Amino acid sequence: MVFKRLLGSMGVGGPAVDTVLAPGAVLPGGSLTGEVRLTGGRADLDIEHITLELIARVEAEHDGGEHEGTAAFERFSVGGGFRLAEGEHRTVPFAIKLPWQTPVTQLHGQPLGIVLGIRTELAVAGARDKGDLDPLAVGPLPVQEAILEAFGQLGFGFKSADLEYGRIGGTGQQLPFYQEIELTPAPQYAHQVNEIEVTFLANPGGMEIVLEADKRGGLFSGSHDVLGRHHVSHEGAAHRHWNAVVASWISQLIDAHSARVSPHPYGHGDIHGSHAHKDEHGHHGHGGDHGGHRSGPGMGTVVAAGAAGLAVGVVGGMVAAEVVDEIGDFFEGDDEEDGGGEEA
Repeated sequence: MVFKRLLGSMGVGGPAVDTVLAPGAVLPGGSLTGEVRLTGGRADLDIEHITLELIARVEAEHDGGEHEGTAAFERFSVGGGFRLAEGEHRTVPFAIKLPWQTPVTQLHGQPLGIVLGIRTELAVAGARDKGDLDPLAVGPLPVQEAILEAFGQLGFGFKSADLEYGRIGGTGQQLPFYQEIELTPAPQYAHQVNEIEVTFLANPGGMEIVLEADKRGGLFSGSHDVLGRHHVSHEGAAHRHWNAVVASWISQLIDAHSARVSPHPYGHGDIHGSHAHKDEHGHHGHGGDHGGHRSGPGMGTVVAAGAAGLAVGVVGGMVAAEVVDEIGDFFEGDDEEDGGGEEA
């Protein structure tokens, strides 16, 4: 999908910018390619720079509840330093590397309800204008897909996904927010937990996996969540017995909750896992009513779990429409909220 608009700061007759991304989903840490197409206005103009900015729709918790907003998390300079003649058509190709912890927006081709965008900023004669905005599709890394497939093989189902503004203390988190993928429990765990949340924190060498179980019965002993953390490598993902690995993670997490293990910061990061807590900016108050605070537009997606993993199955056929509406709201409302987003 391509959005075209004239540069507002240049007024009627100003240059137009149209950013076109290569088709298909890109992977975290991968290369995003495309081109910025410029059309000159009614006068020659000096293009000082062309900048691409990655933005995301995130949720933030505060004393009054939750609210949604946009956060910028990376910027790239892809061109500039040339004169755009009146009516001239010019194409500026680019290839940029996404951050390793860029959130995943789709699984098996199905949208997860995560909204990412790439915004093009043009600096012309000292003025800046955000002239083009396009949705960004990101698929899972092999390790991420393998782990989610294992959850599906074990009977878990996809419930929803969101981006939470804040930090998970003691991790290698690099962005100002983190992604939570919420899974409904397999039947054998349904009497113990309402859901399990999975957060992936990738880096060039591997992946941190943070797991959180929403315990039934109010057995949390404090205001901090008890989390399980695990490290895996990107190498050899196709040859690991992920069902057994993930099953052991789940058992450790549920046993820790059942034993009312007191939370403490990450101290060790081996494959056997450890426990941690979210800091004061990481929304640590999940020990109360955990089930009702993930309710943004497009979050009603349900992907059924079956023998093939987190398989493609959309309840009521509503997901695609909800996600499209959310993307539309995101891009239509962004111009009005430019002053409120976080600059990278």
